[in-house]
Amino acid sequence: MEDDEFADLEALDAPDVAPSLQEVVVSPEAAGERLDKFLSEAFPALSRSRIKQLIEAARVYRDGVKEMNVSAKVKAGTHYRLEVPPPEPAEPQAENIPLSILYEDAHVLVVDKPAGLSVHPAPGNWTGTLVNAVLWHAGDSLKVVGATGRPGIVHRLDMDTSGVMVVCKSEFALASLGRQFQDRTISRRYRAFGVGQPKSPWGKAGRVEARLARDPRDRKRMAVVAETAAAGKNAATNYEIVKRFGIGLHGNPGAAATEMVCVLETGRTHQIRVHMAHIGMPLIGDQVYGDTKAARALNTALPEAVRLQRQALHAETLAFTHPATSERMSFQSDLPEDLLALRAVLSDL
Repeated sequence: MEDDEFADLEALDAPDVAPSLQEVVVSPEAAGERLDKFLSEAFPALSRSRIKQLIEAARVYRDGVKEMNVSAKVKAGTHYRLEVPPPEPAEPQAENIPLSILYEDAHVLVVDKPAGLSVHPAPGNWTGTLVNAVLWHAGDSLKVVGATGRPGIVHRLDMDTSGVMVVCKSEFALASLGRQFQDRTISRRYRAFGVGQPKSPWGKAGRVEARLARDPRDRKRMAVVAETAAAGKNAATNYEIVKRFGIGLHGNPGAAATEMVCVLETGRTHQIRVHMAHIGMPLIGDQVYGDTKAARALNTALPEAVRLQRQALHAETLAFTHPATSERMSFQSDLPEDLLALRAVLSDL
């Protein structure tokens, strides 16, 4: 949904209710490899340590028989099946974390999320999230709305993306907004600052349509894959250039940085961030997709006080149809101080 992602606004997939089944047949080229190594290469979404846990928990079958030997050597033509159980969700607890509330009624809560705040608990980050804050504000009744571990959450922003989010306070609202995200009738507009400018001469506006999937080399990243790839989902981002900064800086005839508005057609994990990097304009401060020579040069040219440790991405506007009144509602969040300071310095380049 920017990894919004953009990242970074995305509809959440329904939680697993049963173990997912993964199957593979050993190729002649892989014969002789250790079982855990072979399976981790066959299923890049699972770490090798996770594969080892599944083997030892009798979740791996060799030609229909349980295989519990991690170091067993695989043979060509052997069929392996993995049962991958859903993760055990943790029930979040209410925490007194301040919220910037833009709107609230019995069905929805619209908040202005700061950068650095995770949306919901996850491994390695079980507390201090937006969900913990909303539970303190709305009460334990919210715990029964939606999936365990992420009550009320119908979409999300990356931890280091700031801006407008809506949280559902009723099952009715969750169902309604879920359909709106699925039908793409929710409007999502982001403000972003990129390194350089698009590598293609598309003028002031453009559209990026590129299929996104988990990066097989790093499961914490997303990557652009071929349109014919079996993995991933189609994704489209529209962008409009607002201003170019530092034209001619260090002898480069192009812009050193670009301010743009991005409007989502889809909402995949890290979508804006990956799409902008794909067209040669990674977001300033992006620690995952923005480590380029041009980004390092720009960072050096900026005063230390405005060097970002998060992607320069802000969910500026969110519009949806209210689930109870059918009124079309739109909410806006002003640029936070760190991005205002960045813009001011870029203007002086």
